[in-house]
Amino acid sequence: MKKILALLLVAAMVFALAACQKPGNNPEPANPTEQAQPANTEEGTEPTEVTEPTEEAVVITPPPRPETYVRAADEDIYYSILEDYTAMMEKAHAAATPDEAFVLYAQAEANLLASGVMIPTTTQGGAYQISRIAYRSTPYVNWGNDDDRWHSIVISDEFITIEERNEMKEMWKAAKAGEGTYDPAAYLQSKGHTIQTDYTTTFSTAPKTIDWLNTSSQSDTEITVNTVEGLVEYDNLGNMQPALAESWEKSEDGLTYTFHLRKGVKWFTSEGKEVAEVTANDFVAGFHHMLDAQAGLESLVWGIIEGTKENNNDGASFDGVGYKAIDDYTLEMTLCQPTTYFMTMLTYSIFLPICQSFYEAHGGVYGIDEYAEAFADTNKYTFGKADDVASQVYCGPFLLTKLQKDSEILVVKNQGYYKADTTTLNQIKWVFDNGENPTAFYADVVKGIYAGCALGASNGLLDMAKADGNFDKYGYISDTTSTTYFGGINLNRGTFALESGACSTLKDEGQKIDTQLAVLNQNFRLALQYSFDKATYNAVSRGEDLKLTSLRNMYTMPEFVWLESEQTDENGHTFPAGTYYVDMVQYYVTELGMPIDVHDGVNGWYFPEQAKACLEKAKEELGDSVNWPIHIDWVYYSANDVQINQAQAYKTVIENTLGADNVVVDLIEATTPEDFYACGYRASNGEAGCFDFFAGSGWGPDFGDPCTYLDTFLGDNAGYMTKVIGLF
Repeated sequence: MKKILALLLVAAMVFALAACQKPGNNPEPANPTEQAQPANTEEGTEPTEVTEPTEEAVVITPPPRPETYVRAADEDIYYSILEDYTAMMEKAHAAATPDEAFVLYAQAEANLLASGVMIPTTTQGGAYQISRIAYRSTPYVNWGNDDDRWHSIVISDEFITIEERNEMKEMWKAAKAGEGTYDPAAYLQSKGHTIQTDYTTTFSTAPKTIDWLNTSSQSDTEITVNTVEGLVEYDNLGNMQPALAESWEKSEDGLTYTFHLRKGVKWFTSEGKEVAEVTANDFVAGFHHMLDAQAGLESLVWGIIEGTKENNNDGASFDGVGYKAIDDYTLEMTLCQPTTYFMTMLTYSIFLPICQSFYEAHGGVYGIDEYAEAFADTNKYTFGKADDVASQVYCGPFLLTKLQKDSEILVVKNQGYYKADTTTLNQIKWVFDNGENPTAFYADVVKGIYAGCALGASNGLLDMAKADGNFDKYGYISDTTSTTYFGGINLNRGTFALESGACSTLKDEGQKIDTQLAVLNQNFRLALQYSFDKATYNAVSRGEDLKLTSLRNMYTMPEFVWLESEQTDENGHTFPAGTYYVDMVQYYVTELGMPIDVHDGVNGWYFPEQAKACLEKAKEELGDSVNWPIHIDWVYYSANDVQINQAQAYKTVIENTLGADNVVVDLIEATTPEDFYACGYRASNGEAGCFDFFAGSGWGPDFGDPCTYLDTFLGDNAGYMTKVIGLF
């Protein structure tokens, strides 16, 4: 019955052939590259002419309506909608040069956006802030985990003024250009500031593990990357520097990288007791463990490190994996093919070491099946448990000494760290704060308990900072980042309430079927996406004057890469050298008939008249197979005013644009942050997602190539973010 229903549902997906777009090329994949361009700050406007839906010569038969709701086969749904995307990505991966690949990735990204399965919403930053933290004193890079490493952070005892911050920015730019040096601590001291050695910040999602190789959640690694060191690390100017690897070389064919490790680096317990020396075998043990744990990031090295995909998918021995300890201080990695961005991958947590002897002494074993069996025995497997800081050992600047999930997390300076004299802090403390009392939080910031905060409009902090004078003296707009948040449409819903009964849908059986058939129709998905007034949505948290600043309209950071050389695609269109990735994606979405503007800082998807036209086309295609209105579940955390207001903003604009007789947004209350995250961000797979539209997930790049974003939407369990569209 399940397979039959899957085929019936797939019939609905054929409607993608008649997308609500202008006729145009659907180009084959073509080419990729690397980083920066000013954001367009003008708000998107509605088109003066509405693009009419394409009229197809083929008569489309509406799908038959099943009698009961049964979840379909993920593979059927994925490939009926994103098969072309997969083919484009395969072609891009096989490109001969980075520039050729960048063009092909741009075509693939345009195809993903045109499918309507997701809509980019915002990025980090772009908010008013006051802060005591020096401008770019931590590692500066657009990918990996280094921006969570705070061993070099510079914090003053006083707020930094607008003038001081602007001067520091100019000094940083000059140093980046090779003109002088950038020493934020010395600068602040020259202005009368005193540098602090303790840093207190907040967390709302507690780590589930302190095993940095058995997680794909930033809420876990944000803590642990401060306690462990990798092969290389970026400095605060964005330059890669040696870390545990003192030096390295690459073979002439680009396939073999050899790293020479620093001698004498030690592993320590949470109490500072020496355990063992860090060796190449610890890196191998860590990589083997990462592949065995299958926490969701192992696919990042498939097709990169030799033998990894075969090990994960075909049961091949780890002996065939190109990750070897030649001796205690020599590590060798063998690639499947030359990969220009490979070194940029090494700052990501999947390449971190673990102490081999400690891991094995705490029940650690090797092999996928063997590990799964061992991990299930909590009496014997005691490695990396979040409720026991002694279940891990550390070789980085800090030691994890306390982890209480509802109150406090603490790391203290590792006096045995090989370059402890460069660590600027004695401790970092995270205090639990679910955002329920922003006024009290702001008061603590002013007192100096916390180093700074964003000044939101909806929570009243912006008005408070203006009233007490802090905004005029210290307020600035924070830089946007490479992280992209997005909303995903659940294409194959499998969960309608959490196990506890929380966050239960309001839909009856018939409405579940109606929603499923509707979201499998491309025009219906685009009707939802073109109705999403992201500027109004974002104004809830950013305020009216900054509602556009952090808007993002494509998945990859727009200026992430650029062309080093001129490229001509298969249809004869030429992109000159220096073309940014965003401009290639813009060209291809326009070719596909989409009205959107993919640059940052514009309300680039909001086209109400286009949304209505797409809805009418969807209704024509769906015929009598569905009963209107379609109900869309949006889960929100009810103790957070911003989430309440954003949920209401989404409901209002969708129902006003498309008509409440066509679409009803049901706001589903989550009374705890755990329930909210369980519905989407922490859902273990697509089937576990308890939502129809979820806007609480995002992706930060792991390395310096567009595929670090785009691979997350590949099928067959290869893409980590497919779960946010209800698949795999």
